[in-house]
Amino acid sequence: MLGVFSSAIVSPPEELVAAGSRTPSPKTTSTTLVNRFLQANSSAVSVQVGDNAQLAYTHQNESFLQPRSFAVKDEIFCLFEGALDNLGSLRQQYGLAKSANEVILVIEAYKALRDRAPYPANHVVGHLSGNFAFIVFDKSTSSLFVASDQYGKVPLYWGITADGYVAFADDADLLKGACGKSLASFPQGCFYSTTVGGLRSYENPKSKITAVPAEEEEFWGATFKVEGPAVLAATE
Repeated sequence: MLGVFSSAIVSPPEELVAAGSRTPSPKTTSTTLVNRFLQANSSAVSVQVGDNAQLAYTHQNESFLQPRSFAVKDEIFCLFEGALDNLGSLRQQYGLAKSANEVILVIEAYKALRDRAPYPANHVVGHLSGNFAFIVFDKSTSSLFVASDQYGKVPLYWGITADGYVAFADDADLLKGACGKSLASFPQGCFYSTTVGGLRSYENPKSKITAVPAEEEEFWGATFKVEGPAVLAATE
């Protein structure tokens, strides 16, 4: 899966900008990145959302246990990869039909977060049990919400393209060609929210997240680490 967003939606993380500056490397534009994804996956689906966001996904080479899914509801676009162990109980919690899958559940969870403020974002993600990564884009508010499970079982990476777009994908090699050293693995147990104001740990919301510069020979430009012990906030 792939999500690409302009600086009008999300400000490029300073840590990734700095990583790319330390070790300059070839980059491509966001348009080239999306085209490369579509060319490499003949069955891929791409959705342009306004002028500042584009989402794409494919079922090609997906894991049977961690499928990819896409849905749109009330101008909320969601890409989801993985599976939730507690989907049944979450359906009841959010009043959803038994046919509702993970991607619909995440949209409803996001709507609860958006509309029932000050509902804590870490509680919303912390209640999800399983292996997952997802990208939510709310067109109505131009807001972005991205998260990865606490063990990082579903790979997720983010980087900055040559034209300053922030890209998220489950394929590191795809992003490497577009983002160069302005690239990192998305930290497990964390979420990124343009509404909250950046990257947060939902396991330990009060902990600071730091970016450790990578060595020149490393694949990444930086590694994000959560300081302090991990505590699942949703159980507190």
